[in-house]
Amino acid sequence: MLLSSLDVTVIQHGAEFNLGLHKYQGNNYSPNGHKYIREFDCDKVPTTLYRVGGVVLKKEVVFQHYEDRILIRYTLEDAHSDTTLRFRPFLAFRSVRQFTHENSTASREYNLVDNGISTCMYAGYPNLFMQFSKKNEFVFLPDWYRGVEYPKEQERGYASNEDLYVPGYFEMKIKKGESIVFAASTSEMKTRGLKTLFEKEVEERNPRDNFFHCLVNAAHQFHNRLKNDERYILAGYPWFKCRARDTFISLPGLTLSIEEESYFELVMKTAERGLREFMEGKPSTVKMTEIEQPDVPLWCIWAIQQYAKEAGSERCRKLYGKLVFDIVEYIMAGKHPNLTLEENALLHTEGRDKAVTWMNSTANGKPVVPRTGFIVEFNALWYNALKFAAAIAGDDGLSEMAVRFEELAGRVKISFLDTFLNEYGYLYDYVDGNMIDWSVRPNMIFPVAFDYSPLSQDQKKAVLDICTRELLTPKGLRSLSPKSGGYNPIYVGSQNQRDYAYHQGTAWPWLSGFYMEACLKLYKRTRLSFIERQMVGFEDEMSCHCLGTISELFDGNPPFQGRGAISFAMNVGEILRTLELLEKYQYQ
Repeated sequence: MLLSSLDVTVIQHGAEFNLGLHKYQGNNYSPNGHKYIREFDCDKVPTTLYRVGGVVLKKEVVFQHYEDRILIRYTLEDAHSDTTLRFRPFLAFRSVRQFTHENSTASREYNLVDNGISTCMYAGYPNLFMQFSKKNEFVFLPDWYRGVEYPKEQERGYASNEDLYVPGYFEMKIKKGESIVFAASTSEMKTRGLKTLFEKEVEERNPRDNFFHCLVNAAHQFHNRLKNDERYILAGYPWFKCRARDTFISLPGLTLSIEEESYFELVMKTAERGLREFMEGKPSTVKMTEIEQPDVPLWCIWAIQQYAKEAGSERCRKLYGKLVFDIVEYIMAGKHPNLTLEENALLHTEGRDKAVTWMNSTANGKPVVPRTGFIVEFNALWYNALKFAAAIAGDDGLSEMAVRFEELAGRVKISFLDTFLNEYGYLYDYVDGNMIDWSVRPNMIFPVAFDYSPLSQDQKKAVLDICTRELLTPKGLRSLSPKSGGYNPIYVGSQNQRDYAYHQGTAWPWLSGFYMEACLKLYKRTRLSFIERQMVGFEDEMSCHCLGTISELFDGNPPFQGRGAISFAMNVGEILRTLELLEKYQYQ
């Protein structure tokens, strides 16, 4: 965090009107620039219209694709006399996990650059370049603004106030109809190209004029490209990096469902390299975390399976057939450090001391939900992977390999039913020796939704019915049934309180993607109207919390408030995939 905010002041006839807004300790707000806001929309880019007397000023904001640069365009829509704009930057120069406070070590030095300045408060940080598309005067007037307060951090139980450094201000005149573009970046640029760059970035944005376009826009925001042209999917905003499991689960929806197969292939190329390095015991050269988690290679095969449906089985075999075979053989050979193929043909995982599934919250160094042993979705993924690998091998003429995979899948099916299916018609969440988890959790939905399932049609319907009765909400499936012990559906409070609620009843939209896929596979067109009604709950979110996208999770009880990260890749991906499924079933 280098530049925290940029306040603009409108000056006419010597009178100053500051359009900024900051909250200080004691519930004090200064300045009160929000009172000048007349309109806001974000159909293409976030746009705010301010009116100060006869002055109408429009502000538009974009981030440049794949660059550390924010662009803000100010347009004077109307004015009846000479108008001056003053821009005051508030600097933080800190990690996103810390706050800055007034100190004597912060450097006040700055250098003049093309239509702006560059400055760096501390050694080890990059220079911040602040430039305008128009000549301006920079007035050096250093000061600290103390006690800026952040309500959201306060709500989440973190430190919540800091001091921000203002080096001075930029000032320039602006005429009616004129636009000025401001750029803040870690690299200098030629300012004569700022206006053209801004227009180019706006053109590349998808309009947010309906539910689908909002999600497409959100999907593109998860794209991440490094300098060496590696492609990634960020797990979410604002704090998530690229995580392996999230990548494979979200990738089909974020790319294939919106006809962007090429980006799927680019991300998979990077991910495959990381996965192979892990399987071969080599140091990782990709910026992807949690690739060592035991279900990651299985989710990779699931993602490839979705690719086959869109791009065709022949192209899928050509690009990814060997990877699928190598993953299955790797697991069968017992080479994964935390995935053991037992005599009953099921996969066993150790998860008592370290969270190994997507339910990964920890408290006091231990998993809140210690899922260990035979885990239901791991083995549903395993059965699905074996059947898919057998189908590919058969099509490739590798009959011996196909037979081996089919035989093992047959054993998995028997053991899966013996291990997980109970007399009440639902599936245990995990089984570890004599320890059986009877909790009603959403992980049982996966074998109902997957293309290859060890469950019969009647068994699938029974599981789906339980999920509908006890887990379904308008915002996704609950992570735990209200009838199960430990139900804790409201994700608020301190970090510790939230950790204990994270997977104990909160609702997760990405799970409903698999739920709705299961509904469509079992009941086909008869469930279309039901699924469409479910989608309305997500469409409502387009104007809540973070505009045009889906939050990480929701409270499991009404009013199902959005919580956690403001935008989550798996949620956006699975809702897009559901919309595509809806369209396919409508035209069947």
